[in-house]
Amino acid sequence: MFFTHRSDDWDRYLMEYASPHRELESPECEIAVVDAALQALCQAGILPHIQYDTVKMLAHRQAVRETFEIPWTAITPRMQRLLYAINAIVQPQQMIAAGIFCGNTFISNAGAAVGPGACYQARQLLGVEIVPEEAARAERNVRRFDPTGVARIITADAVRMVAEFTEPIHLLYLDADGAGGRGKSVYQDILEAGYDRIPRGGVILAHNSVNCAEKLTQYLAYVRDPRYFHASVNVVIDGEGLEVTAR
Repeated sequence: MFFTHRSDDWDRYLMEYASPHRELESPECEIAVVDAALQALCQAGILPHIQYDTVKMLAHRQAVRETFEIPWTAITPRMQRLLYAINAIVQPQQMIAAGIFCGNTFISNAGAAVGPGACYQARQLLGVEIVPEEAARAERNVRRFDPTGVARIITADAVRMVAEFTEPIHLLYLDADGAGGRGKSVYQDILEAGYDRIPRGGVILAHNSVNCAEKLTQYLAYVRDPRYFHASVNVVIDGEGLEVTAR
């Protein structure tokens, strides 16, 4: 099943990138918008249900506010909640997030398994960042958040790292930029590099499915091809968007 889910106000829901913790709407409205998106993913057969712990999600959000150095972010509060909820529902034992900058996008996924918002135990959660300085900052942020080491940051090229990863990838998050003007088109290279290790039911999350749609034309055609994937939904709840795909 392949379709687009849009909230009514996605194009009016705006944030200041330099104010990552600013509230943009009432909690009730945010929850309702994300619940509708989760319901669409459930309808597509990507998620088995839409239940997650909203209290733990808020504990996660508060911990990020208190421990993370975030110079800027395009992850809106709605997207933060959606990423947390998907991971809380899917409960991936092994997750890889490619292109994580300061670690905020990574912990939005990993926070369902580590820190105050943890609702399950994971085996390993890996964030991959190619810029050494940003990877170091992300690792500092994550270590303050998760002293266990289950969540950690690797400085590497995501295509190569995913290609060399020999274990199952239960959830793959894509937010990297390719060199030489490739931008988000590198998503397909990363996904193809790990395709054989994504089991049936594995989930792929691709950020910027709206504002970078031009660079993602081939990627979106690929994940919506029933020869390779069971379902894919373009979740448009803000100006960035998230393509959610199930193997």
